[in-house]
Amino acid sequence: MMTQTTNLISEATPTLLGRTIGHLRRIWRTPSSNTIADELQLSPELNPGDSEQLIQWMDGCLLQECNEVTARNRAVILGRSYLRLNEQGRSRFLLLLAEHYGINNEQIEDCFQLWKNAPAEERAKAGQQLRESLDPPRLRLLTQFNGLPEGVKFLVDMRAELLTLKKTYPQLAELEADLKRLLISWFDIGLLQLEQINWQSSAERLEKLIAYEAVHEIQSWDDLKNRLDSDRRCFAFFHPNMPNEPLIFVEVALVKGLANNVQTLLDEAAPLQDIQQADTAIFYSISNAQPGLAGISFGNFLIKRVVARLQQEYPHLKQFSTLSPMPGFCRWLEQQNESELEQLSGGKQWLQLKSDSDISGHMPPAEAREPLLSLACHYLSQVKGRGHLSKDPVAHFHLSNGAQIAQLNWLADSSAKGLQQSAGIMVNYLYQLPQIESRSQDYSQQGSVSLAQSLKPLLKL
Repeated sequence: MMTQTTNLISEATPTLLGRTIGHLRRIWRTPSSNTIADELQLSPELNPGDSEQLIQWMDGCLLQECNEVTARNRAVILGRSYLRLNEQGRSRFLLLLAEHYGINNEQIEDCFQLWKNAPAEERAKAGQQLRESLDPPRLRLLTQFNGLPEGVKFLVDMRAELLTLKKTYPQLAELEADLKRLLISWFDIGLLQLEQINWQSSAERLEKLIAYEAVHEIQSWDDLKNRLDSDRRCFAFFHPNMPNEPLIFVEVALVKGLANNVQTLLDEAAPLQDIQQADTAIFYSISNAQPGLAGISFGNFLIKRVVARLQQEYPHLKQFSTLSPMPGFCRWLEQQNESELEQLSGGKQWLQLKSDSDISGHMPPAEAREPLLSLACHYLSQVKGRGHLSKDPVAHFHLSNGAQIAQLNWLADSSAKGLQQSAGIMVNYLYQLPQIESRSQDYSQQGSVSLAQSLKPLLKL
């Protein structure tokens, strides 16, 4: 099953932020220095009286005359102080950073006038000053963490908090946008390393895999071992400054034909597949491990890199497909009124079945197969969300990457989550390599959805 932000890529649980905070507290030992205090004395909730002390410290971090060692020491102490705050204190810290260290509009106006009126020989210098005035001081402050041990991870987790807090505090939106811009420059796809995770990987990496997998929760070490067996593969992107933190990872099964049931695929008792006989790579789970990198796309690059690697290692593989959920299907179905559903293939039958018994979140009866598959096909291929793009987040992700809706699978996920979200139906999105680019372009520009010929009868009344 492949998903990305919201349900398109599953995100790590909030408790992981607490683990990171504890870890950074341990590794950020304040460097010895005779020139600055060992710690900022801040209350956990960052009382109003602490603000002046904190502003003075931040101002000191931004002093141009600070040498590199002093600047690093100050950044360590500032970071440690942030980590010692409770949730309320961190909110106040971020609000102070947003409100006191943004861009100076008067300075921008002055620099613009200098540039506008500068003679030709001084215009380049004036232009540089104008560009610098457009960068808020907080950006330079945040950049200081880049050189600290796991400082990049610290900023990734800070953005994760900002993404949540800005819903309550809209004034944090510009700070979050600044931090996103910084992270985009640091997490360029060219800097990422594709690595395989297997049973011989470090315990730390295996534990991260268990913690971050939220598409199909890993139930035990035996479950994890099964997912890393000889007929399975797991690949992840890593950043050089976060070597033990996967950014995003994908789990792959090497099988014969299109897999049509996720419980069968994850069955620990199932016999191993002979990968020499396998003709299909099934991408059944993709997870974004870092909520703080939401909106910075890695998924499409990961799929293409993994496909290229698998092709090189196993040239006999002929198909590359997913086994994916429809996380918004049942919610969409519930939102439709009767007159709208009656106009759709399968709608009348579904309304009758629904009125006869309560089947919401339960195993659908056999007679619901045809109407629900028809409605699911309509939902995936015809229902639009933003603009001309698919409403379903998983469908949008794969269609934008150039995949085809190839097959709908009845009762493919009988878990409580699968029944609640998509009535147990799952989808195979097929990546046919010669058509990927053209399909991606057609979808992005016109909203054209590639639908397998075998599914088109489901749309007819």
